[in-house]
Amino acid sequence: MKLVTIIGARPQIIKAAALSRAIKNHYSNRIQEVIVHTGQHYDDNMSQVFFDELGIPHPDYNLHVGSASHGVQTARMTEGIEEVLLKEKPDFIVLYGDTNSTLAGAVAAAKIHVPIVHIEAGLRSFNKSMPEEINRIVCDHCSTLLFTPTKAGLENLKREGFPMDNDGPFTIDNPKVYHCGDIMYDNSLYFASIAEQKTDIIQRLGLTSNPFILATIHRDSNTDHPERLNAIFEALIQLSKTTQVVLPLHPRTAKLLKTNLDSEKQTQIFNRPSISIIPPVSFLEMIALERHTQLVMTDSGGVQKEAYFFKKPCIILRPETEWVEIVETGNAILVDADETRIMQAWQHFEGNPPTAFPEIFGDGHAAEFMLEQMLLTNATRK
Repeated sequence: MKLVTIIGARPQIIKAAALSRAIKNHYSNRIQEVIVHTGQHYDDNMSQVFFDELGIPHPDYNLHVGSASHGVQTARMTEGIEEVLLKEKPDFIVLYGDTNSTLAGAVAAAKIHVPIVHIEAGLRSFNKSMPEEINRIVCDHCSTLLFTPTKAGLENLKREGFPMDNDGPFTIDNPKVYHCGDIMYDNSLYFASIAEQKTDIIQRLGLTSNPFILATIHRDSNTDHPERLNAIFEALIQLSKTTQVVLPLHPRTAKLLKTNLDSEKQTQIFNRPSISIIPPVSFLEMIALERHTQLVMTDSGGVQKEAYFFKKPCIILRPETEWVEIVETGNAILVDADETRIMQAWQHFEGNPPTAFPEIFGDGHAAEFMLEQMLLTNATRK
């Protein structure tokens, strides 16, 4: 069986590590994987270092698309992916998550009848103003095999009309839905111990004995709107009066701080010792920070989950989340970009740190399950 795997954004590169590792360890004589990097993230710190650090096979193709408007970026990727698919003639194209790379892969493959495997299917924020929501819905409805990490994802697909008990052969018109656990949980378990051995970021930042808040901000709904960005950073400044704040700064956020953040706040965040502004970190460094932090504050879907994996409370800087389970368990609070709600959430978790983290993301072997189902499906089509 031949797979073409599409990656483009940093989280997809990390997720692909689990699938590539499972192929290498268990299926090397049965599955060939061709990796296509769209180049959606082109900064070395945001992309190349992940291949080197996580041992992911280097891409067979790099489309070098880079940054552009949604329409231009997606069009370039669709064209490039179609060319690869026509050349490689894979049995499946594997798509992750909800980025423009995901959308481009879905459109390109569906038009030329290459079966689509969507990993992280069924997730919904129910906010179609988010580009990611459009991308994930389109990809799901073009897919042949849909692997959802959560029961909520399964219920979302059921409500949208996906059959739950259909028989094969499976196609775009007769898709199969699986509840299989989260492939990122596979990775977090695998890399947790490695991170402790391969990075000294906790010691380097002087965080060995100091409690700290780990914050990440990158979503355009926060960075592109001065009022929202200023509210978030005012909360960070207030929090830094009593607790160390560590903020790995996404390149997009760093650029927009100069124009969208009040000059007085800029001065404070870059000159206050209790706020550590650091460059983007590698995946292993991020795991180390997540394992040692007191609390996570983020607008990233992936970081929300990782906080849960490592049993840390999370303040979500969005009005909604596709990972509803972590909110329902009481281990995360939605605060949007509201300074008052951020401070209230912090006070809640400081006084009532969560202690129960139910196992809602699988058993750490999602990648092997997915590959087995692909092989079975492929066998019925031969």
